[in-house]
Amino acid sequence: MPDRDASRLLRWQTVTGAVLLIGYSGYYLCRSNLSVAVPALVADPAAGVDRAAIGWIASAGIVAYAAGKSITGVAGDFLGGRRLFLAGLFLSVMATAAFSVSAGMPALTLWWVVNRFVQSAGWGGVTKTAAHWYPASRYGTVMSVLALSYLFGDAAGRYALGSLLAGGVAWRGLFAVAAGVLAAIGIVSLWLLKSSPRDLGLREPDVNVDNVFGRDGGESTPSGLGDLLKPYMTSLSFWLVCGLSFGMTLIREAFNAWVPIYLVDAHGLAPGAAAQVSAVFPLLGGISCLAAGTMTDRRRRRNRVALMVPAMALCAVALAALAIGTAQHDLTLSVVAIGATALCLLGPYTLLSGAIAMDIGGRKGSATAAGLIDSAGYAGGTLSGFAIGRLALVGGWASVFNTMAALAAVVAVIAIGYCVEYRSRVAWRTPAADAT
Repeated sequence: MPDRDASRLLRWQTVTGAVLLIGYSGYYLCRSNLSVAVPALVADPAAGVDRAAIGWIASAGIVAYAAGKSITGVAGDFLGGRRLFLAGLFLSVMATAAFSVSAGMPALTLWWVVNRFVQSAGWGGVTKTAAHWYPASRYGTVMSVLALSYLFGDAAGRYALGSLLAGGVAWRGLFAVAAGVLAAIGIVSLWLLKSSPRDLGLREPDVNVDNVFGRDGGESTPSGLGDLLKPYMTSLSFWLVCGLSFGMTLIREAFNAWVPIYLVDAHGLAPGAAAQVSAVFPLLGGISCLAAGTMTDRRRRRNRVALMVPAMALCAVALAALAIGTAQHDLTLSVVAIGATALCLLGPYTLLSGAIAMDIGGRKGSATAAGLIDSAGYAGGTLSGFAIGRLALVGGWASVFNTMAALAAVVAVIAIGYCVEYRSRVAWRTPAADAT
């Protein structure tokens, strides 16, 4: 590639990454707003919902999100990443605005379900676009940076919305602000976001040679539905990744949904303060994410799942410590344990539907890989609403965290199974091919 073209490609890779990072951060502003607003929603008689209703609304939204992941992921591999990303963004603006003027469980559930369904297009759009812009040797680093959109972006959003809540803004105002910010981001994204370097007359980077499509993984669009889905259905490694996603998403979504109200219940914090303290989870998770991405790019074989074995074992320890802190009403231990859980969980988690999805799907099927992996995850995440809420009500918060600790240990065992399968699968490859 001539030096001029290389310079242009680097410049547009930077622009594209920035647009995707800020854009998906805006997505999360219109998602974490419900968790932040829960105490205010429950306290507002005009909203017409209680804690049990909020649990069901959250679970219904996760079901819609999980179903949407598969649908929008497959659609994205045919339509293209840019179209998928922008469609989900503007439809989320509309649904969030509608939620802000609604009341009662039926209406609030409807608009939250619509919002979560259309938001399912966002990450598939990010992954499909990134697969066209960045080389396989940088998937981990690039996707770890982009994952900051739902870690640091989530933390910033929670803190900002928590500050508005503490300053007296009603929950309706929180949703209106979130919708307005995302709309502004979308307008800028319409102008700057490009689907591929080819739109600018530049060459697309290489894909991972170990993708499920083989030599065809570098194509942008599948020839048909069977061509797209069959390689996934027959891949044991793909199914093991889905199992990892199931367990890790359940833990992550439980923290996203319940940490603010847990801090209110177990430690007596005010709602605004609880929302701000809960930002430690995505904030430290962002540090973990950057470390996981860069570390796995440096591994010669790039078995990114190998990192999850020690990480999830340590996550189980952190969750057990959180149960102890809860039982002893020790706020300091509990906050430290929340942070430790984030460090152990979120970095490995972000690899699943990011770098690993791109490794598996190449350009041809990256949106579908991300969508299916996330669908498996949010099938588990569905339990984070009503099941975790019920367990907290019946057994207390300590029992919730002990259960999660056991789940983290199971995830570590699945990761060991993947590593055994991976080693046997790549044993025949030559050193030259392996280093590609």
